[in-house]
Amino acid sequence: MSDEIKIIHTTGRNNCGGRCIIHAHVRDGKILRLTTDTQECAAPGVPLTACARGMNYHKTFLSEDRLRYPMKRVGRRGEGKFVRIDWDEAVDTIAREWIRIRDTYGPGSRYVNYSTGVSAVFRPDRLAMRLLSLDGGFLSYYNSYSSACIRQASILMYGTGNTGNAPEDWLNSNLIILWGHNPAATKFDCETMYYLRKARDKGIPIVVVDPRENETVRQLKAEWIPIRPATDSAMLDAMAWVLVQEGLVDHEFLDRCCIGFDPDHMPLGVDPGESVLSYLTGEQDGVPKTPEWAEAITGVSAAVIRNLAIRYATARPSILYQGWGPQRNAYGEQCVRGGILLACMTGNVGIHGGYACGAGDYAEHKRPSLPMPKNPYPYRIPVFLWTDAILRGTEMGAADGVRGGEHPLSNIKMILNLAGNTLINQHGDINRTKEILSDELKCEFIVCSDLFMTASAKFADILLPGISMFECDNITNPWQYGEFLGCCNKVIEPLYEGRFEYEWLSEVAERLGLRQAFTEGRTHSEWLEYIYSELQKSEPELPDYAVFKETGIYRYKEKHGGVAFEMECKDPERYPFPTPSGKIELYSDRVNHLAFRDPFPPIPRYVAPPEGPQDPLTQRYPLQLVGWHTPRRCHSIHDNNLAMHAIDPQALWMHPKDAASRGIRDGDMVLVFNDRGKTRIPAHLTERIMPGVTALSQGAWYDADEEGVDRGGSINVLTSSHPTPYAHGNGQHTNLVEVKKLS
Repeated sequence: MSDEIKIIHTTGRNNCGGRCIIHAHVRDGKILRLTTDTQECAAPGVPLTACARGMNYHKTFLSEDRLRYPMKRVGRRGEGKFVRIDWDEAVDTIAREWIRIRDTYGPGSRYVNYSTGVSAVFRPDRLAMRLLSLDGGFLSYYNSYSSACIRQASILMYGTGNTGNAPEDWLNSNLIILWGHNPAATKFDCETMYYLRKARDKGIPIVVVDPRENETVRQLKAEWIPIRPATDSAMLDAMAWVLVQEGLVDHEFLDRCCIGFDPDHMPLGVDPGESVLSYLTGEQDGVPKTPEWAEAITGVSAAVIRNLAIRYATARPSILYQGWGPQRNAYGEQCVRGGILLACMTGNVGIHGGYACGAGDYAEHKRPSLPMPKNPYPYRIPVFLWTDAILRGTEMGAADGVRGGEHPLSNIKMILNLAGNTLINQHGDINRTKEILSDELKCEFIVCSDLFMTASAKFADILLPGISMFECDNITNPWQYGEFLGCCNKVIEPLYEGRFEYEWLSEVAERLGLRQAFTEGRTHSEWLEYIYSELQKSEPELPDYAVFKETGIYRYKEKHGGVAFEMECKDPERYPFPTPSGKIELYSDRVNHLAFRDPFPPIPRYVAPPEGPQDPLTQRYPLQLVGWHTPRRCHSIHDNNLAMHAIDPQALWMHPKDAASRGIRDGDMVLVFNDRGKTRIPAHLTERIMPGVTALSQGAWYDADEEGVDRGGSINVLTSSHPTPYAHGNGQHTNLVEVKKLS
């Protein structure tokens, strides 16, 4: 034993926006403890301080339940029965099936599943896509599970998702509304809560609209407005109506920068009666979108709606910041469009202290990336529809969001699911997904690599042991706000027979005759140095790579504090918006000419969703169910770390009124169910959720008993796999359930 303790600087690399700095204290190749960034070290910047999740990385990733060696399935797919094999047999099997499926069904039969367990520059899913591109191509995807609707709606109206102002500019605002946003737990980045606390200390009022009194409400002592899930668009419409009635509309901004608001500013050839204003006033359908109208839908009182609308308009500059929870609903695009409409109606776009709403993407510096060859196979599907592409890929077309052609040439026959739990745990309607994947005649071959025997790993035909953030080098980016690069430095040697995916993919490439093309003669470490050197060409401020690795972080000194659309709003003729019209499109002529499986209007307007509070299905399933991000997990990561359970035990949140009518007391074991599935979970009674709504934190590991009832509290046993109409995105927050006490 040595007395010397080394401190190695690294960063988190999973799908968490915090990108915290981790200092690993190591002796004799073992991690003794972790520490993190402080304000003193970060000064004058924002500290990248780890939360409980980051401070438990070593206890999670280095636990005894690690996968230790390659395995092949011997039982039924999904049964979780495997036998040990060596790496040569694993690679040989993968290469053989890879070639067989390519030659039998064509390159488009191969698919790399959405995965974010390694969300760094050198990541397994992108490496697999690189190799497949060199071998004839693969069925690709667009969108993400997190942000499909908010990004697509932002692009529809603004032409881009880059709608955010620099966080330091928020301090110029007079009011901040966080709509369905919980950065205290979700951790988009380290800057959001930092500047929100500064705003609070400065006396800027903060309002949170959410079905739950979430962690951000409590930490900021913010005003909480509870709302029924999937009804946000109705409340936004009613706020817009109030602005019209109170004479608080910035018509000069709308006339100069927007099309579609009123009959005088419609696209050429469009009926003036289809304008936003005609909808709000009820001219279109005979129903004025008053606060009283919205109260019946949202559960928010008309007085609160009217008051918030007036405050937002008169406080200008003011911020309406949209989180990603409300847009993961059945018509999630519409709440995004409604927020953008309000920002435009009040002239809060393109000004300091304002905010354009929408995706909120913001970056001042280029981000590094792995070079990718062009995929020869042209078809792309919305990422949420991969299970459909197994069943009916050759039938899918434009109405399903397919890009690159009308119909893909094959159904999915091979899946590479690398460093991800979306194959089962994080996708909608687990029982439907299980049924599809269990049929080996549909998808014929599945490869999974992971650290643990997750619900998804159990569906592998070949299961490979990966390595954690402590066992290899990588480079990390900010997730949303923040101008820095992080270095994920190797801290210890790989455990057991674990390997980073690049190593065995290189061996598969060799069997395909593509090793040189795939690796370009570079090792893992050499690739990282090459990627960094390429970034230096556009970011000359960066230090030498050796210095970057030694410090583990580089914070850019040059910052501009930009405002989205500042030039476009000042002079839209000279600096047009990147839309077909060159203006903000409150009315979309593109939507007007598209066909949809579900109705989708060309303007921001409320559409009653399936399984919303107005659905007749409420007669059978009267409670809405919504998911949320718990402080104890990053998606499904950490759920196997029992020490983290105490932070936030998995339980069904219920309002005491809903529980009383069902004879349920706090802590009782209950059955939550609908037509898609059932889960057993303790009930947590709290007034921090509005009546008629229940909530389960997403990410709990699915664990079914012999009767198929989940025992882990996995919300996706109950969620839908039906996509949203325009973005074809994830609508997993729109669910109706019933709850009964178990004896």
